[in-house]
Amino acid sequence: MSRVDELIAELCPDGVRSVMLSEVCGYSTTRVDASELDETSFVGVDNLVANKAGRVDASHTPNSARLTAYEPGDVLLGNIRPYLKKVWLATTAGGCSGDVLAVRIDVGAQRSLTPEFLYYLLSSDTFFAYSMQNAKGAKMPRGNKTAIMGYRIPVPPLEVQREIVRILDTFTELEAELEAELEAELEARRRQYEHYQDALFAFPQSVHYSTLGAICEDVSSGGTPLSTRPDFYGGDIPWLRTAEVNYSNIHETAMHITAAGYEGSSAKWVRPNSVIVAISGAGVTRGRVAINKIPLTTNQHCCNLQIDPSKADYRFVRAWLIHQYDDLRSRGHGNRSDLNVGIIRAYPIPLPPLAEQARIADALDKFDALVNDLSVGLPAELAARRKQYEYYRDTLLTFKELEE
Repeated sequence: MSRVDELIAELCPDGVRSVMLSEVCGYSTTRVDASELDETSFVGVDNLVANKAGRVDASHTPNSARLTAYEPGDVLLGNIRPYLKKVWLATTAGGCSGDVLAVRIDVGAQRSLTPEFLYYLLSSDTFFAYSMQNAKGAKMPRGNKTAIMGYRIPVPPLEVQREIVRILDTFTELEAELEAELEAELEARRRQYEHYQDALFAFPQSVHYSTLGAICEDVSSGGTPLSTRPDFYGGDIPWLRTAEVNYSNIHETAMHITAAGYEGSSAKWVRPNSVIVAISGAGVTRGRVAINKIPLTTNQHCCNLQIDPSKADYRFVRAWLIHQYDDLRSRGHGNRSDLNVGIIRAYPIPLPPLAEQARIADALDKFDALVNDLSVGLPAELAARRKQYEYYRDTLLTFKELEE
Protein backbone atom coordinates (compact mmCIF):
# COMPACT_ATOMS: atom_id res chain seq x y z
CA MET A 1 0.00 0.00 0.00
CA SER A 2 1.39 3.41 -0.99
CA ARG A 3 1.67 6.34 1.40
CA VAL A 4 -1.25 8.03 -0.44
CA ASP A 5 -3.42 4.94 0.06
CA GLU A 6 -2.47 4.86 3.74
CA LEU A 7 -3.41 8.50 4.21
CA ILE A 8 -6.72 8.06 2.38
CA ALA A 9 -7.55 4.97 4.48
CA GLU A 10 -6.74 6.91 7.63
CA LEU A 11 -8.16 10.37 6.88
CA CYS A 12 -10.96 9.91 4.36
CA PRO A 13 -11.96 6.23 4.16
CA ASP A 14 -15.55 7.09 3.18
CA GLY A 15 -14.56 9.27 0.22
CA VAL A 16 -13.44 12.78 -0.67
CA ARG A 17 -15.55 15.91 -0.83
CA SER A 18 -16.15 17.23 -4.36
CA VAL A 19 -16.95 20.91 -4.96
CA MET A 20 -17.41 23.29 -7.83
CA LEU A 21 -14.36 25.44 -8.44
CA SER A 22 -16.42 28.53 -7.61
CA GLU A 23 -16.92 27.25 -4.06
CA VAL A 24 -13.22 27.51 -3.26
CA CYS A 25 -11.78 29.82 -5.94
CA GLY A 26 -12.49 32.90 -7.99
CA TYR A 27 -10.84 34.98 -10.68
CA SER A 28 -8.42 37.68 -9.60
CA THR A 29 -10.20 40.99 -9.01
CA THR A 30 -7.09 43.04 -8.26
CA ARG A 31 -5.48 45.33 -10.83
CA VAL A 32 -1.99 46.53 -11.63
CA ASP A 33 -0.67 49.43 -13.73
CA ALA A 34 1.12 48.39 -16.92
CA SER A 35 3.92 50.81 -16.02
CA GLU A 36 4.81 48.54 -13.10
CA LEU A 37 5.36 45.52 -15.35
CA ASP A 38 8.25 44.33 -17.48
CA GLU A 39 8.94 41.27 -19.63
CA THR A 40 9.43 39.12 -16.53
CA SER A 41 6.17 40.07 -14.79
CA PHE A 42 3.75 40.56 -17.71
CA VAL A 43 2.02 37.38 -18.84
CA GLY A 44 0.15 37.34 -22.13
CA VAL A 45 -1.29 34.27 -23.78
CA ASP A 46 1.65 34.27 -26.20
CA ASN A 47 4.26 33.74 -23.50
CA LEU A 48 2.39 30.93 -21.80
CA VAL A 49 3.90 27.79 -23.33
CA ALA A 50 1.68 25.07 -24.80
CA ASN A 51 1.40 21.58 -23.32
CA LYS A 52 1.77 22.68 -19.71
CA ALA A 53 5.31 23.95 -20.21
CA GLY A 54 4.92 27.04 -17.99
CA ARG A 55 5.86 30.51 -19.18
CA VAL A 56 8.70 32.40 -20.85
CA ASP A 57 9.50 36.11 -20.64
CA ALA A 58 7.23 38.32 -22.73
CA SER A 59 8.49 39.70 -26.04
CA HIS A 60 6.24 42.76 -25.97
CA THR A 61 4.71 45.14 -23.45
CA PRO A 62 1.01 45.30 -22.48
CA ASN A 63 -1.31 47.21 -24.80
CA SER A 64 -3.60 48.48 -22.02
CA ALA A 65 -2.93 50.80 -19.10
CA ARG A 66 -4.25 48.54 -16.34
CA LEU A 67 -4.29 44.77 -16.20
CA THR A 68 -5.51 41.95 -14.02
CA ALA A 69 -2.98 41.33 -11.26
CA TYR A 70 -1.78 37.88 -10.29
CA GLU A 71 -0.06 36.77 -7.10
CA PRO A 72 2.18 33.85 -6.11
CA GLY A 73 -0.03 30.78 -5.87
CA ASP A 74 -2.51 31.88 -8.57
CA VAL A 75 -3.03 29.42 -11.43
CA LEU A 76 -2.83 31.20 -14.80
CA LEU A 77 -4.70 29.67 -17.73
CA GLY A 78 -4.46 30.60 -21.40
CA ASN A 79 -8.10 31.12 -22.33
CA ILE A 80 -7.74 31.15 -26.13
CA ARG A 81 -7.76 27.69 -27.73
CA PRO A 82 -7.84 25.69 -24.48
CA TYR A 83 -6.64 22.61 -26.38
CA LEU A 84 -3.15 24.19 -26.35
CA LYS A 85 -3.06 23.43 -22.59
CA LYS A 86 -1.37 26.63 -21.44
CA VAL A 87 -1.10 26.78 -17.66
CA TRP A 88 1.33 28.14 -15.07
CA LEU A 89 1.46 28.20 -11.27
CA ALA A 90 2.58 31.75 -10.50
CA THR A 91 5.68 31.98 -8.33
CA THR A 92 5.87 35.79 -8.47
CA ALA A 93 3.48 38.72 -8.70
CA GLY A 94 2.63 40.58 -11.91
CA GLY A 95 -0.12 41.32 -14.40
CA CYS A 96 -1.77 39.36 -17.19
CA SER A 97 -3.70 40.14 -20.35
CA GLY A 98 -7.42 39.63 -20.77
CA ASP A 99 -6.80 36.34 -22.60
CA VAL A 100 -5.22 34.87 -19.45
CA LEU A 101 -7.34 33.81 -16.48
CA ALA A 102 -5.83 34.15 -13.00
CA VAL A 103 -7.56 31.61 -10.75
CA ARG A 104 -7.09 32.42 -7.06
CA ILE A 105 -7.99 30.35 -4.01
CA ASP A 106 -10.46 32.16 -1.75
CA VAL A 107 -9.11 33.28 1.61
CA GLY A 108 -11.61 31.06 3.41
CA ALA A 109 -10.52 28.00 1.40
CA GLN A 110 -6.77 28.39 1.88
CA ARG A 111 -6.87 26.08 4.91
CA SER A 112 -8.39 23.26 2.85
CA LEU A 113 -6.79 23.63 -0.62
CA THR A 114 -3.15 24.20 -1.60
CA PRO A 115 -2.14 26.10 -4.77
CA GLU A 116 0.13 23.25 -5.85
CA PHE A 117 -2.69 20.68 -5.67
CA LEU A 118 -5.04 23.06 -7.50
CA TYR A 119 -2.40 23.50 -10.22
CA TYR A 120 -2.23 19.77 -10.85
CA LEU A 121 -6.02 19.56 -11.01
CA LEU A 122 -6.21 22.42 -13.54
CA SER A 123 -3.32 21.12 -15.64
CA SER A 124 -4.92 17.72 -16.14
CA ASP A 125 -6.11 16.58 -19.56
CA THR A 126 -9.54 16.04 -17.98
CA PHE A 127 -9.82 19.74 -17.17
CA PHE A 128 -8.68 20.90 -20.61
CA ALA A 129 -11.14 18.51 -22.28
CA TYR A 130 -13.91 19.98 -20.11
CA SER A 131 -12.84 23.52 -21.01
CA MET A 132 -12.91 22.71 -24.73
CA GLN A 133 -16.35 21.11 -24.45
CA ASN A 134 -17.69 24.36 -22.99
CA ALA A 135 -15.63 26.75 -25.13
CA LYS A 136 -17.24 29.40 -27.33
CA GLY A 137 -16.36 29.93 -30.99
CA ALA A 138 -15.31 27.48 -33.69
CA LYS A 139 -12.29 28.95 -35.46
CA MET A 140 -10.76 30.54 -32.33
CA PRO A 141 -12.39 28.80 -29.34
CA ARG A 142 -12.30 30.67 -26.05
CA GLY A 143 -12.86 29.13 -22.64
CA ASN A 144 -16.19 29.86 -20.95
CA LYS A 145 -15.31 31.59 -17.67
CA THR A 146 -18.62 30.69 -16.05
CA ALA A 147 -18.38 27.04 -17.08
CA ILE A 148 -14.80 26.84 -15.82
CA MET A 149 -15.98 27.90 -12.38
CA GLY A 150 -18.52 25.08 -12.59
CA TYR A 151 -15.78 22.47 -12.95
CA ARG A 152 -15.85 20.02 -10.04
CA ILE A 153 -12.66 19.24 -8.14
CA PRO A 154 -11.91 16.87 -5.27
CA VAL A 155 -10.70 18.40 -1.99
CA PRO A 156 -9.01 15.66 0.02
CA PRO A 157 -7.36 16.39 3.39
CA LEU A 158 -4.27 18.60 3.20
CA GLU A 159 -1.96 15.70 4.12
CA VAL A 160 -3.22 13.79 1.06
CA GLN A 161 -2.84 16.85 -1.18
CA ARG A 162 0.73 17.42 -0.05
CA GLU A 163 1.73 13.78 -0.57
CA ILE A 164 0.23 13.76 -4.08
CA VAL A 165 2.00 17.01 -4.94
CA ARG A 166 5.29 15.56 -3.64
CA ILE A 167 4.87 12.46 -5.82
CA LEU A 168 3.89 14.42 -8.91
CA ASP A 169 6.71 16.94 -8.42
CA THR A 170 9.20 14.08 -8.22
CA PHE A 171 7.66 12.34 -11.20
CA THR A 172 7.68 15.58 -13.19
CA GLU A 173 11.38 16.14 -12.47
CA LEU A 174 12.21 12.58 -13.49
CA GLU A 175 10.08 12.91 -16.60
CA ALA A 176 11.87 16.15 -17.53
CA GLU A 177 15.27 14.47 -17.18
CA LEU A 178 14.21 11.49 -19.31
CA GLU A 179 12.68 13.74 -21.95
CA ALA A 180 15.82 15.87 -22.05
CA GLU A 181 17.88 12.73 -22.73
CA LEU A 182 15.51 11.63 -25.49
CA GLU A 183 15.40 15.13 -26.98
CA ALA A 184 19.20 15.20 -27.07
CA GLU A 185 19.24 11.83 -28.82
CA LEU A 186 16.57 13.03 -31.23
CA GLU A 187 18.59 16.15 -32.05
CA ALA A 188 21.66 14.01 -32.70
CA ARG A 189 19.62 11.85 -35.06
CA ARG A 190 18.36 14.96 -36.86
CA ARG A 191 21.92 16.19 -37.41
CA GLN A 192 22.88 12.73 -38.65
CA TYR A 193 19.86 12.78 -40.97
CA GLU A 194 20.88 16.15 -42.43
CA HIS A 195 24.41 14.88 -43.07
CA TYR A 196 22.99 11.75 -44.73
CA GLN A 197 20.63 13.90 -46.78
CA ASP A 198 23.49 16.13 -47.97
CA ALA A 199 25.41 13.07 -49.14
CA LEU A 200 22.44 11.63 -51.06
CA PHE A 201 21.79 14.93 -52.83
CA ALA A 202 25.43 15.45 -53.87
CA PHE A 203 24.84 14.87 -57.60
CA PRO A 204 27.50 15.01 -60.31
CA GLN A 205 27.51 18.03 -62.61
CA SER A 206 26.16 15.86 -65.42
CA VAL A 207 22.79 15.35 -63.73
CA HIS A 208 19.86 16.91 -65.60
CA TYR A 209 17.98 19.78 -63.90
CA SER A 210 14.42 20.84 -64.57
CA THR A 211 11.86 23.02 -62.76
CA LEU A 212 9.05 22.00 -60.46
CA GLY A 213 6.49 23.37 -62.90
CA ALA A 214 7.87 21.22 -65.72
CA ILE A 215 7.50 17.94 -63.79
CA CYS A 216 3.92 18.58 -62.64
CA GLU A 217 0.66 17.67 -64.30
CA ASP A 218 -1.00 20.44 -62.33
CA VAL A 219 0.10 23.22 -59.96
CA SER A 220 -2.60 24.98 -57.96
CA SER A 221 -3.44 26.81 -54.77
CA GLY A 222 -6.73 26.55 -52.91
CA GLY A 223 -9.31 28.79 -51.30
CA THR A 224 -11.10 29.54 -48.04
CA PRO A 225 -14.89 29.37 -47.58
CA LEU A 226 -16.52 32.57 -46.35
CA SER A 227 -16.03 32.79 -42.59
CA THR A 228 -19.49 34.36 -42.27
CA ARG A 229 -21.13 31.10 -43.33
CA PRO A 230 -20.89 28.62 -40.44
CA ASP A 231 -22.68 26.01 -42.58
CA PHE A 232 -19.52 25.88 -44.73
CA TYR A 233 -17.57 24.14 -41.96
CA GLY A 234 -17.83 20.76 -40.24
CA GLY A 235 -18.53 18.65 -43.31
CA ASP A 236 -16.70 15.61 -44.64
CA ILE A 237 -14.29 17.26 -47.13
CA PRO A 238 -10.73 17.46 -45.70
CA TRP A 239 -9.42 21.03 -45.96
CA LEU A 240 -5.78 21.74 -45.21
CA ARG A 241 -4.38 25.01 -43.88
CA THR A 242 -0.75 26.09 -43.76
CA ALA A 243 -0.49 25.31 -40.03
CA GLU A 244 -0.97 21.61 -40.74
CA VAL A 245 1.37 21.30 -43.70
CA ASN A 246 4.39 20.27 -41.62
CA TYR A 247 2.58 17.35 -39.98
CA SER A 248 3.07 13.80 -41.22
CA ASN A 249 -0.58 12.91 -40.51
CA ILE A 250 -2.07 15.90 -42.29
CA HIS A 251 -5.28 14.05 -43.15
CA GLU A 252 -5.95 13.71 -39.40
CA THR A 253 -5.16 17.31 -38.49
CA ALA A 254 -7.00 18.94 -41.40
CA MET A 255 -10.26 20.79 -40.80
CA HIS A 256 -13.32 19.72 -42.76
CA ILE A 257 -15.70 21.74 -44.92
CA THR A 258 -19.10 20.98 -46.42
CA ALA A 259 -20.00 20.61 -50.09
CA ALA A 260 -21.48 24.11 -49.88
CA GLY A 261 -18.19 25.39 -48.44
CA TYR A 262 -16.27 23.79 -51.28
CA GLU A 263 -18.57 25.33 -53.88
CA GLY A 264 -18.43 28.68 -52.06
CA SER A 265 -14.65 28.97 -52.41
CA SER A 266 -11.93 28.50 -55.01
CA ALA A 267 -10.73 25.32 -53.28
CA LYS A 268 -9.77 22.50 -55.65
CA TRP A 269 -9.46 18.79 -55.10
CA VAL A 270 -5.87 17.62 -54.80
CA ARG A 271 -5.23 14.00 -55.67
CA PRO A 272 -3.26 11.68 -53.32
CA ASN A 273 0.55 11.69 -53.38
CA SER A 274 0.80 15.35 -54.26
CA VAL A 275 3.49 17.56 -52.73
CA ILE A 276 2.00 20.45 -50.74
CA VAL A 277 4.10 23.51 -49.86
CA ALA A 278 3.05 26.24 -47.41
CA ILE A 279 3.54 29.52 -49.27
CA SER A 280 2.31 32.09 -46.72
CA GLY A 281 4.52 32.62 -43.69
CA ALA A 282 6.91 30.07 -45.14
CA GLY A 283 9.85 31.82 -43.53
CA VAL A 284 8.49 31.20 -40.04
CA THR A 285 8.68 27.41 -39.86
CA ARG A 286 11.29 25.25 -41.49
CA GLY A 287 10.30 22.37 -43.74
CA ARG A 288 6.60 23.09 -44.33
CA VAL A 289 6.33 20.52 -47.09
CA ALA A 290 3.97 17.52 -46.94
CA ILE A 291 2.48 14.68 -48.95
CA ASN A 292 -1.22 13.85 -48.80
CA LYS A 293 -2.32 10.22 -48.73
CA ILE A 294 -5.99 10.92 -49.47
CA PRO A 295 -7.82 13.36 -51.76
CA LEU A 296 -8.25 16.72 -50.03
CA THR A 297 -8.62 20.46 -50.55
CA THR A 298 -6.43 23.27 -49.26
CA ASN A 299 -6.61 26.96 -48.51
CA GLN A 300 -5.10 29.61 -50.77
CA HIS A 301 -1.83 29.65 -48.82
CA CYS A 302 -0.85 26.16 -50.01
CA CYS A 303 0.80 25.34 -53.34
CA ASN A 304 -0.22 21.89 -54.52
CA LEU A 305 2.15 20.05 -56.87
CA GLN A 306 0.56 17.08 -58.63
CA ILE A 307 3.68 15.32 -59.89
CA ASP A 308 3.86 13.58 -63.27
CA PRO A 309 4.98 10.05 -62.26
CA SER A 310 6.75 9.56 -65.58
CA LYS A 311 9.09 12.44 -64.73
CA ALA A 312 9.67 12.33 -60.97
CA ASP A 313 9.01 10.36 -57.80
CA TYR A 314 6.78 12.53 -55.57
CA ARG A 315 8.70 11.40 -52.47
CA PHE A 316 11.96 12.52 -54.05
CA VAL A 317 10.40 15.92 -54.82
CA ARG A 318 9.31 16.40 -51.20
CA ALA A 319 12.73 15.34 -49.88
CA TRP A 320 14.47 17.75 -52.26
CA LEU A 321 12.25 20.66 -51.18
CA ILE A 322 12.86 19.95 -47.49
CA HIS A 323 16.60 19.77 -48.16
CA GLN A 324 16.50 23.04 -50.10
CA TYR A 325 14.00 24.82 -47.88
CA ASP A 326 16.33 27.61 -46.73
CA ASP A 327 17.17 28.42 -50.33
CA LEU A 328 13.52 28.21 -51.38
CA ARG A 329 12.28 30.58 -48.70
CA SER A 330 15.11 33.02 -49.46
CA ARG A 331 13.30 33.65 -52.75
CA GLY A 332 10.13 34.72 -50.95
CA HIS A 333 8.88 38.27 -50.50
CA GLY A 334 8.13 40.49 -47.52
CA ASN A 335 8.96 40.19 -43.84
CA ARG A 336 7.64 36.63 -43.68
CA SER A 337 9.41 35.45 -46.84
CA ASP A 338 6.06 34.56 -48.40
CA LEU A 339 6.32 32.39 -51.48
CA ASN A 340 3.91 32.18 -54.39
CA VAL A 341 2.97 29.66 -57.04
CA GLY A 342 5.21 31.36 -59.63
CA ILE A 343 8.31 31.10 -57.43
CA ILE A 344 7.65 27.43 -56.74
CA ARG A 345 6.96 26.61 -60.40
CA ALA A 346 10.32 28.10 -61.39
CA TYR A 347 12.33 26.42 -58.61
CA PRO A 348 15.03 24.06 -59.99
CA ILE A 349 15.18 20.35 -59.21
CA PRO A 350 17.75 17.70 -60.21
CA LEU A 351 16.31 14.74 -62.08
CA PRO A 352 18.46 11.62 -61.88
CA PRO A 353 16.85 8.45 -63.35
CA LEU A 354 13.57 7.42 -61.71
CA ALA A 355 15.17 4.32 -60.19
CA GLU A 356 17.79 6.50 -58.52
CA GLN A 357 15.11 8.90 -57.28
CA ALA A 358 13.23 5.95 -55.74
CA ARG A 359 16.42 4.65 -54.08
CA ILE A 360 17.12 8.05 -52.51
CA ALA A 361 13.47 8.45 -51.42
CA ASP A 362 13.41 4.96 -49.86
CA ALA A 363 16.57 5.66 -47.87
CA LEU A 364 15.35 9.03 -46.63
CA ASP A 365 11.87 7.70 -45.81
CA LYS A 366 13.38 5.14 -43.43
CA PHE A 367 15.51 7.74 -41.68
CA ASP A 368 12.71 10.29 -41.69
CA ALA A 369 10.37 7.79 -40.00
CA LEU A 370 12.87 7.23 -37.21
CA VAL A 371 13.29 10.95 -36.59
CA ASN A 372 9.88 12.44 -37.32
CA ASP A 373 7.10 9.88 -37.57
CA LEU A 374 4.91 9.88 -34.45
CA SER A 375 4.19 6.17 -34.86
CA VAL A 376 7.79 4.89 -34.60
CA GLY A 377 11.17 5.70 -33.16
CA LEU A 378 12.14 8.25 -30.54
CA PRO A 379 9.12 10.56 -30.94
CA ALA A 380 6.89 7.59 -30.16
CA GLU A 381 8.89 6.90 -27.01
CA LEU A 382 8.47 10.54 -25.96
CA ALA A 383 4.73 10.35 -26.63
CA ALA A 384 4.45 7.10 -24.68
CA ARG A 385 6.19 8.60 -21.65
CA ARG A 386 3.89 11.62 -21.70
CA LYS A 387 0.84 9.37 -21.96
CA GLN A 388 2.10 7.26 -19.07
CA TYR A 389 2.59 10.38 -16.97
CA GLU A 390 -0.92 11.66 -17.72
CA TYR A 391 -2.42 8.29 -16.77
CA TYR A 392 -0.46 8.23 -13.52
CA ARG A 393 -1.50 11.79 -12.67
CA ASP A 394 -5.16 11.13 -13.45
CA THR A 395 -5.06 8.04 -11.23
CA LEU A 396 -3.61 10.00 -8.32
CA LEU A 397 -6.19 12.78 -8.73
CA THR A 398 -9.20 10.45 -8.88
CA PHE A 399 -10.97 9.71 -5.60
CA LYS A 400 -14.02 7.94 -4.36
CA GLU A 401 -16.59 10.71 -3.93
CA LEU A 402 -17.99 11.28 -0.47
CA GLU A 403 -21.73 10.63 -0.34
CA GLU A 404 -23.55 13.44 1.46
